[in-house]
Amino acid sequence: MVLADCERVSGIRVHGWRSAYRGIVPQSYLDALSVARDAERRRAGFSARPADGVVNLVAERGGEVVGWAAYGPYRDGEAHTADAELYAIYVDTAHLGSGAGRALLEASLAGCSARPRMLLWVLKENTRARRFYERAGFAADGAEEPFETDGVAVPEVRYCRPLGG
Repeated sequence: MVLADCERVSGIRVHGWRSAYRGIVPQSYLDALSVARDAERRRAGFSARPADGVVNLVAERGGEVVGWAAYGPYRDGEAHTADAELYAIYVDTAHLGSGAGRALLEASLAGCSARPRMLLWVLKENTRARRFYERAGFAADGAEEPFETDGVAVPEVRYCRPLGG
């Protein structure tokens, strides 16, 4: 990912939230999401990324960014562990099922192959994403946490996959 991709990545992320989390996350929260604000925040933090260990990847098709993933050290509160974490993976809704998500996940796994495990958090009710991760060898490990938005606790479950490290 390069700085010029920030606006497109933000569009994919915001529209992905609105599509995947409709009926799961309060609609007021989804309606308040802003591509412009997300892109501004993303651009502001972009130069700091290498220092914090976060890797941002994009998937392109025909020169157009169609997906985005971010990974890095697993965050256990404020501390980082030896494990890897998939922070996010989103594909433009027009390209769902095209293999872009799988390619982003495989590249993320390859980038973390020296770590013992990759963990990720997914909304408990996001069955499409859960199936995607399960087909890729991830399994829920029993950890759950609420993600609070607009005063509503939305449960997340943690998934884990062993890596080579």
